[in-house]
Amino acid sequence: MKLKIGIFDSGIGGFTILNSLLKTRKDVEVFYLADTKRIPFGNKNSKEIRLIAKEICAFFVDKNLDALLVACNTTNACALDILEHNLKVPCFDLINSVSEIVDKQIIGVLATQTTVRSLYYKKAIVAKKKNTIIFQQECPEFVSEIEKEKLNIDKLNSLSYLYLRPLINKKIEELILGCSHYPLIYDFLRKKLDSNIKIIDPSVELIKKFNESFAIPKTDRYESISLENVKFFVTSEEDKFSNKVKFWLGINKEIRLINLRSNV
Repeated sequence: MKLKIGIFDSGIGGFTILNSLLKTRKDVEVFYLADTKRIPFGNKNSKEIRLIAKEICAFFVDKNLDALLVACNTTNACALDILEHNLKVPCFDLINSVSEIVDKQIIGVLATQTTVRSLYYKKAIVAKKKNTIIFQQECPEFVSEIEKEKLNIDKLNSLSYLYLRPLINKKIEELILGCSHYPLIYDFLRKKLDSNIKIIDPSVELIKKFNESFAIPKTDRYESISLENVKFFVTSEEDKFSNKVKFWLGINKEIRLINLRSNV
């Protein structure tokens, strides 16, 4: 019997969570929802995000999920309570998961505008480790660049300098990638930072928490990532999303177009 798992994001950011999940287990059936019609979420206000969260719940409600993996930091910051209340299944989120493993004192967070302004990361981390100093950096253009079918390396270079420089100047010791899109360019960001600055991908800790709650069958032996039991749903431009699935995940998959029925 496979566990039914929901993953959602505005686009391909959830691939980081999907990869982290499938690297550890294969006893899952995944429903991956990308609200591509309204990407990016990170520049929307809290009221809009909370409405979108209700519609996402409506999509998942008949999927008989065993758990939801919240792959969008912005929704995590603004509407986690809505997801938990409406779906009534365990919801594993990025921010609370990663707040438990912060090890250093001076922490940098790269995130979207709305995530930064919610102060959710700062509150979650300080609640676990009171003397921590948090510096947050809004990255309004990263998601749109990462979502392009072909990465513009020159633009990513200039944006990385713009977003990382203020945090480097603060002498951060750890950097949290506070948007699920950002680990997709992990190697790119790693080259921009001193080796003594640890980069944290929250998806790894989220999946660790999930696996602690849902034990991996002893007969399961990881061999290689299989996306056979992953179903993809989008709210627009299924052909473009199909190309991104092929680029980032290396497979051709059916992409189903759905309507979340919103005017936002």
